[in-house]
Amino acid sequence: MINKITIKNIATLKGVEQKAEELKKFNYFFGANGTGKTTVGNIISNATPFDTCSIKWANDNILETRVYNLNFVENNFSEQLKGVFTLGKESKETQDKIKEKNDQVTVLQGQIDNFNATLKGRDGHGGKQSELVSLESEYADKFWMQKTKADKSPIKKGMKGVLDDKKKFKQKVLDELANAEAVLALSELEEKAKTVFDDSLTEIAEIIVPEVLKIEQLENDTILKKIIVGKSDVDIAGMIKSLGNSDWVKQGKSYFERNNGICPFCQQKTSEEFKKNLEAYFDKVFEEDATKITDLIANYNTQALIIEKSLQSILDNHSLINFLDTEQLKAKLQVFSTTTAANKQKIEQKQKEASQVVVLASTKTVIIEMLELIAKGNKKIEENNTICKNLDQEKRLLTKQIWRYIVSELKTDIESYWSKKNGIEVAITNLRNQIVSKEKEKLDAVKDIKDLEKKITSIQPTCDGINKLLASFGFTSFKLVVAIDGRSYKIVRDDGTDAKKTLSEGERNFVTFLYFYHLLKGSHSETGTTISKVVVIDDPVSSLDNDVLFIVSTLVRELIAQARGDSSDIKQVFILTHNIYFHKEVTYNSRRGNHALNEETFFIIKKRDNVSILEKTEGNPIKTSYELLWSEIANTDCNHATIQNTMRRILENYFKMLGNISFDDLIDKFEGDDKLKCKALLSWVNDGSHSALDEDYYTPLTTTEVLRFKKIFKQIFEKSNHFEHYKMMVRSDINLTEEGRG
Repeated sequence: MINKITIKNIATLKGVEQKAEELKKFNYFFGANGTGKTTVGNIISNATPFDTCSIKWANDNILETRVYNLNFVENNFSEQLKGVFTLGKESKETQDKIKEKNDQVTVLQGQIDNFNATLKGRDGHGGKQSELVSLESEYADKFWMQKTKADKSPIKKGMKGVLDDKKKFKQKVLDELANAEAVLALSELEEKAKTVFDDSLTEIAEIIVPEVLKIEQLENDTILKKIIVGKSDVDIAGMIKSLGNSDWVKQGKSYFERNNGICPFCQQKTSEEFKKNLEAYFDKVFEEDATKITDLIANYNTQALIIEKSLQSILDNHSLINFLDTEQLKAKLQVFSTTTAANKQKIEQKQKEASQVVVLASTKTVIIEMLELIAKGNKKIEENNTICKNLDQEKRLLTKQIWRYIVSELKTDIESYWSKKNGIEVAITNLRNQIVSKEKEKLDAVKDIKDLEKKITSIQPTCDGINKLLASFGFTSFKLVVAIDGRSYKIVRDDGTDAKKTLSEGERNFVTFLYFYHLLKGSHSETGTTISKVVVIDDPVSSLDNDVLFIVSTLVRELIAQARGDSSDIKQVFILTHNIYFHKEVTYNSRRGNHALNEETFFIIKKRDNVSILEKTEGNPIKTSYELLWSEIANTDCNHATIQNTMRRILENYFKMLGNISFDDLIDKFEGDDKLKCKALLSWVNDGSHSALDEDYYTPLTTTEVLRFKKIFKQIFEKSNHFEHYKMMVRSDINLTEEGRG
């Protein structure tokens, strides 16, 4: 059956989307002509596809729809009426088999619906498929958390293309599972990413390593450890050696030479011999050693300066900042400079005191450390330059490594995801296989039903049934006969002439409705007579005489009663009308209070400014004073003073106004004593309703008299063949006496 109808931008149902939801077995739509009732019927029947409208079937089980409307009348009255095949009564055994197969189809459909409910949910939103969707969403969120961790990391650039979509990110993670490469540490990946994904990446010249061997040689020069003194076989050598003042004498010699041979200390004129001894003491060897020290000072200063300038130049090169640990190098250079400065002082001291042994602090360790920093920088530069030469390849490789890292971080979640997903997918596969299997069983059963139906179906029972109804309601001037082709009907007069073109509009509509009524019990072919169906009846009382209106109302009520049974192949009914009295007749139910029953829904279609809206009501929206009048008749404690007027209004409304039946015609339905009683009742109700009551002369009726008139009132409906209306209007739960009930 249909659960929901959605309508938008069709005919007068335009503007805001309209919905008829929570539909039940019986659904009543009331609205004036032109409000859109036929549009609703067309949407249900899908007579014309509407892109902006939709129908939601229970468990997506689409049933056949049969619709009575103006189109049905026109389509079926334009040519010969197609034969309606129904099951004959000749073979009870075959009918029993058809019933058995139909029961089997019902059971199978129930099983299919249950499997579909487990697969998709009862309302199409749930079941295993929904579980799978929820699982995908749950793990998309879990995987996404790994992405958010990388938002501030350089490796984020390696995830380009999936950073704005959780589903794409999750799928990328799963796609990368096949990558079995070793996983690099995050720190290493981030370091590589800084280079590989740097848009300003360019090749960098290698750092030139300064010459450092010479300074190490200078720091170990043997002259620094040599005790430099004068010649030992000179007369004054013994004294100098004894005093250990060779350096003092060496310095004094320069003063002596500038002082023209006068001793700078005692200011006495020295002999020529002393001068010769002094010069002989500081001989050529001494002078050579002194020169070596002087040269050492110059060379050491030069080499230290060269190294310092080279390293400072490296530090001043900003292009190396990402490759070289400049802070470390700067600190090492400071140590080097401090060490060489101290060494310079020691060498200079050696120059002054040549006899002293000097040991310089070694710069070897700090130089090695600086060279190692430069080597590391050059290695990074080499890697950088290699990357520059193969940038696209390097990006692909690093991206692959990044995803491998992400997959490794999500390993536990991925394993959980696959385990749960495989479980759900196995269940879904099993359910689908079950559905396919049951659908095949159902198709086989339906085929068996069709084969059985072909054996006993005929169009004659429908012809007989329609003729019987026509005769019972006084339509005796025409009838249906089976045409020569044996598959259609003709409408003929008693003399056999074609009556189709001479029927009134009301007669034509009545015959067509009877035809539709019987079509619901059969099919236009030998098969499909017992197929499940949804029935739509759209204003069947248009152009009908008032007396025929009651007949159609009775048939529709009978149809609703039949559909109420579980074994009926009519699974749902939609009634659409603008006629208040027809609506009242077909919707009446003594069990209904102010709210709709569980098996029914009520809608009003309203139109304002050429725009229609659907409005669902809690109960039957059509309430009239007519129903209140009947409740007074059914009441055992009725007002004796007003009962006459109540009866008159009912009889006038029902028979005079709607049925066009006069009171004289009603009286003629009776014979003998009953006729006199009926005449008395009608005179009494007419007199009591149209003349003022004079309290001086008016004597209230006794309870016995009221009950007697109620009995005659009831018999009027019985005699006029409208007793069904009487029974419908008198509630069964009212405690009338037997006399009052008749």
